[in-house]
Amino acid sequence: MKFNRRARLDSSQVSDQRGRRPAGRTAAAGGGIGVVIIALIALLTGNNPADLLGGDDGGASGVQAEPGSEGELERECQTVADIDQNADCRFVLYVNSAQAFWEDYFAAAGEQYTPATTTFFTSSVTTRCGTASSQVGPFYCPGDQNVYLDLGFFDQLRTTYGGPSGQFAEAYVLAHEYGHHIQNLTGQMQRVRTQSGPTSDAVRLELQADCYAGMWAHHATTAEDGSGQPLITELTQQDISDALSAANTVGDDYIQERFQGTVTPESWTHGSSEQRQRWFTTGLKTGDIAACDTFAASSL
Repeated sequence: MKFNRRARLDSSQVSDQRGRRPAGRTAAAGGGIGVVIIALIALLTGNNPADLLGGDDGGASGVQAEPGSEGELERECQTVADIDQNADCRFVLYVNSAQAFWEDYFAAAGEQYTPATTTFFTSSVTTRCGTASSQVGPFYCPGDQNVYLDLGFFDQLRTTYGGPSGQFAEAYVLAHEYGHHIQNLTGQMQRVRTQSGPTSDAVRLELQADCYAGMWAHHATTAEDGSGQPLITELTQQDISDALSAANTVGDDYIQERFQGTVTPESWTHGSSEQRQRWFTTGLKTGDIAACDTFAASSL
């Protein structure tokens, strides 16, 4: 993946709350790649998922993230070239790119896109969906239309779950969460009635978010900053391979096999590795939202 060093970054789309410790133990409710991991581990270990979703993880993620401040990203992430000095600026770029794409996509359809803020946090965070620990992984809260991300998740994805190390895996994860934002804006989230099983609405929702992530990847080199400069100038086959590897790693069957040695489709909430890769690829190849109708009866 090649970035345009001349492009400008809009750090106002990111809220840096790292180092803060919110009160409360209400489980957060929202779609997200990390939710499947913690929910399955809780079931396998006999824990209550709400205990893990609602409390302080005590630093269990093993990530020594630096505390953030409201002005730090604004000062340090002004152009893409600033990624050389502060690696966190690349996440600002991913957010800017995803939102620029969806803003243009909505505009082409004669509609207005409502931006979503991405919030960086460590340990735990308070949202309108409740308080969540960093063990949840990245998630989207429809109540406040925010994406929440502990950057340490990517270390965990690599070391604990055997995920890829490439940067485009990070971009895929964020694009998936922005896919949930699009589902919220377009009413797709309201279609969820069944919560588990290989053909459940919950699985269909997650696979559609993967397809939307693929749509962004299809158009990624056309997404521009506010001055008309492209943010990403090239995607390689290795980038696509990294995204597919990440999709494989967060498949329900992959996680179940890795942690319990058996696969139980009736408990799936996000879809199999094959499904997640296939629907990302569908969005990537077509770039068309009409191709992402996972709620069609025969689509899965």
